[in-house]
Amino acid sequence: MPIYEYRAKCACNACDYCREPFEVRQKITDDPLQACPHCGAELVKLISTPGAPRENILSPSNLAEKGFTQYKRSGKGHYEKTAGQGPDTLHDHRS
Repeated sequence: MPIYEYRAKCACNACDYCREPFEVRQKITDDPLQACPHCGAELVKLISTPGAPRENILSPSNLAEKGFTQYKRSGKGHYEKTAGQGPDTLHDHRS
């Protein structure tokens, strides 16, 4: 389920819970929250960027650790292994 952020529309009517943004897990089909579950203050739904992975998931070390093999193109029809198991090079003989 996605995580949505809300905060009080007006800080003057807000409690400690909704004065700052707070997160709620909701289905995409759920209606947005209209009122703070603690004090009843009117809420606004915030638009925020999705969280980015903390590690480079496509790094050679991460791919090898997860059991994947990665090849990088090093020339026309020629690929060199950068991570994982398998042959060190691949050649496309059609090129």
